Amino acid sequence: MPDPKGAALAEETAWAKINLTLQITGRRADGYHELMSLVVFAALGDVLRFSESDALGLTIDGPFAAGLSSDRDNLVLKAVEAFSTLTATSPTPAIRLTKNLPVAAGIGGGSADAAAVLRGLCTLQGLSPGEGGLQGLALGLGADVPVCLASRPAIMSGIGERLQPLAGFPAGALVLVNPGLPLSTAAVFKARDAAFSKAEAAPPPADFDGLLDWLRARPNDLEQAACSLVPAVRDVLAFLAATAGCRLARMSGSGATCFALYRSLAEAEKAAAQLQAAHERWWVRSAALRAAA
Repeated sequence: MPDPKGAALAEETAWAKINLTLQITGRRADGYHELMSLVVFAALGDVLRFSESDALGLTIDGPFAAGLSSDRDNLVLKAVEAFSTLTATSPTPAIRLTKNLPVAAGIGGGSADAAAVLRGLCTLQGLSPGEGGLQGLALGLGADVPVCLASRPAIMSGIGERLQPLAGFPAGALVLVNPGLPLSTAAVFKARDAAFSKAEAAPPPADFDGLLDWLRARPNDLEQAACSLVPAVRDVLAFLAATAGCRLARMSGSGATCFALYRSLAEAEKAAAQLQAAHERWWVRSAALRAAA
C-alpha cells in the first residue's frame, strides 16, 4: 500500500454524466458504433483525493465501493500510467476514490473517474487539461473520457472524439434514479434492433422550453433495448414521468439510470423525496445541472 505523507494535494469531483439524447448514427468497420449525444453533467459525483506518497496506489471507499478492484486494471490507475507516459513524468500519488455513484449505470462511472484523475494530475503538474495531447490520451482510455474531462454541456459525436461545447446552456435540475440493477453496455447494444438515426449536429436552443422541444425530437436509441433486458427501467421511467414538475423522463446512456428534468432544484428535490419514500431500494438523487463554461 502507498504511504501517504500528509493532507490531500488536490481534490476532484467526477461529475455524473447524463446523456440527454443518445442517437446511434452508424457502425464503423472496426465494430465501434458512431453516435450523436447531447451530454450534460449533474452537480454530484464521485470524489477523488490525491495525497503525496512514495508509491502509486488506490484506495476505494463510499457506498458503491464493493465490487470495485484497486488493482492495475482499474481505469483510475490506467489514467495515471497513460498520463505518466504522455508527460514523461512519474507521479506517485496515493489516490482515494469515494464512490458515490452506482457502477455500470450509464452516468459516466469509470470514465468520469479517469477524467477526474487527469484533471487532478494536471493540477499537480501545473498543466491545463486542454493541452499536451490530453484529449487523445482521454479517448484512448474510453469513449466518454474526453467529454468528462471538461464536464460541461457538449454535443458529442463520432465515437466520442468530436465535441461541440455549448455556451449559454439553460439552467435546470434533474432527478436521477437507478433501480439497483447494472446493465452491460455491450449487451444493450447487442439487443438493439432498429435502423440507425440520421446524424444532425444542430445545437439546442438556449432556453429551457426550446431545449425540451429539441430533446423530444431526439430520443435515446438504446432505451427500448435496455427495457427489454431490465424491465425495471420502464417502471422507473413511468414513476419519474408521474412526478410533479417533470418535463421529460428518459434513460441516460446505456442505463439503467434514468433521469427527469425540472425547471428548478426545489421541484427536483421534492420529486426525489417522494420517489425515495415510495421506493426505498432505489438510488435516488436530485441535483442542479452544471453550467456551461
